[in-house]
Amino acid sequence: MKSKTLKTITFLFLMLIAAPSLFAHALWIETKATGTKGKAQEISIYFGEFSENDITKADKWFSDLKNFSLVVVSPSKKETTLTSKALDNKYQAFFTPDEDGVYTIVMHHTVGDVYGTMKLDYNSSATVVVGNKSAGNIAAANKNTISVFTENADAAKKNTVITGTALYEGAAIKHSKVKVIAPNGWEKELYANEKGEFSFTPIWSGNYMVEYTHTDKAEGDHNGKKYNEIWKMATYQIAVK
Repeated sequence: MKSKTLKTITFLFLMLIAAPSLFAHALWIETKATGTKGKAQEISIYFGEFSENDITKADKWFSDLKNFSLVVVSPSKKETTLTSKALDNKYQAFFTPDEDGVYTIVMHHTVGDVYGTMKLDYNSSATVVVGNKSAGNIAAANKNTISVFTENADAAKKNTVITGTALYEGAAIKHSKVKVIAPNGWEKELYANEKGEFSFTPIWSGNYMVEYTHTDKAEGDHNGKKYNEIWKMATYQIAVK
């Protein structure tokens, strides 16, 4: 009996120390910032530590994380659910643009398991410009509760200011804190202004990741397990030329 009790206590302790490292990981979308009508656009979904280039193998994703939803919103607001398949270190999906304008790729998943006392909610998005930006280039195309958006991801250049917005429940959040991670792992925390806008000047070329998190104090029951907080993360990749 003592052995069984000790094993139970040890398991709970390991879960408590493991939970922060699990939800500190990010789930993010990578795709080219521009596309072509009639040509398949590849979308990749990764899970891991972007700053450390630590990518978790697709068959090692925890809980039911692989059951994420993936939707593409066309410039004319048509929504299409995409099916993804597991590769070695990512999930992959495709869509073929048939309109000019900005397509918004939206990923969302609420993790089935409760970790510690937290319910985990992952969100990610990306925008793809096809032809021009006359339609669809709006933050509202992303219906996720939490998101990051910039109007000019396709034009991001080294040593040129990039401006974006952090949103929660469809509204830009003033003084929100976001994290920007450079291709070499360098990180910086930024604070949005009164309009909810943040800005930074990339000094290296490559893929940058913007992360915005929000935690709600809320009690409830999720799949038979109690929680008292809901942790939400939004990610948005910007490819800098």
